[in-house]
Amino acid sequence: MAKGGKGTKGKKITLNVAKNCVKITLDGKKRLDLSKMGITTFPKCILRLNDVDELDLSRNMIRKIPDSISKFQNLRWLDLHSNYIDKLPESIGQMASLLYLNVSNNRLTTNGLPVELNQLKNIRTVNLGLNHLESVPTTLGALKELHEVGLHDNMLSTIPKSISKLPKLKKLNTKRNPFPKTEESDTFIDSIRRLESLHLVEEKDLCTSCLRKCQQARDKLNKIKTMAAATPRRAIFSNLVSPNSMAKDSQEDWRIRSTSP
Repeated sequence: MAKGGKGTKGKKITLNVAKNCVKITLDGKKRLDLSKMGITTFPKCILRLNDVDELDLSRNMIRKIPDSISKFQNLRWLDLHSNYIDKLPESIGQMASLLYLNVSNNRLTTNGLPVELNQLKNIRTVNLGLNHLESVPTTLGALKELHEVGLHDNMLSTIPKSISKLPKLKKLNTKRNPFPKTEESDTFIDSIRRLESLHLVEEKDLCTSCLRKCQQARDKLNKIKTMAAATPRRAIFSNLVSPNSMAKDSQEDWRIRSTSP
């Protein structure tokens, strides 16, 4: 979690400096990259470059994002991670083109997330990890285009069911939260994984041939389940006295990436 930042004099960004930081991405988008510049306050001069598609202000010492951020009406990608931000402006809900938002590793609390987030109807990726969230804002349940959500390293004790009902959600990171029961968290995350391959149709919507194939597949699956239940499992590595203490699960962090429209 970011620390400090108070009383630090940051680098001043002029319009000319900002213009020189505008690059063209591989997919032809205009990206303004002001990351790792030692910035302590949001540079107002960049509002004159509000036609950019991507804005990166990550790894700075910014404490406040102004309401004027909404002037970036073409913005698809906004990266504010690793700053000192404790509140997002209500005007962020007016950024209708936004697809990717990363505000991880800041000082956000649940109260610092405005209700207006539910207006980001096109957003696909939101990273709220490494903050001070004690609960997940219910506004996320209104974002039907969400594919990826990062909630890791917060203070969460529960995940609302509205998140599991998001129709396009594929990835959810809730690692390192103080959930009271690990089993409940694992069950919830497993239900999210299943969303990637679960498709439901009614019998009336299938042709005769397709319906027959589905019924045969179902009968075959039921037969396999019956056989598995009737066959006792043999102990694996029955001579093993104790588990290998050196074995470790992969600790690779989940990285949220931007999702192309």
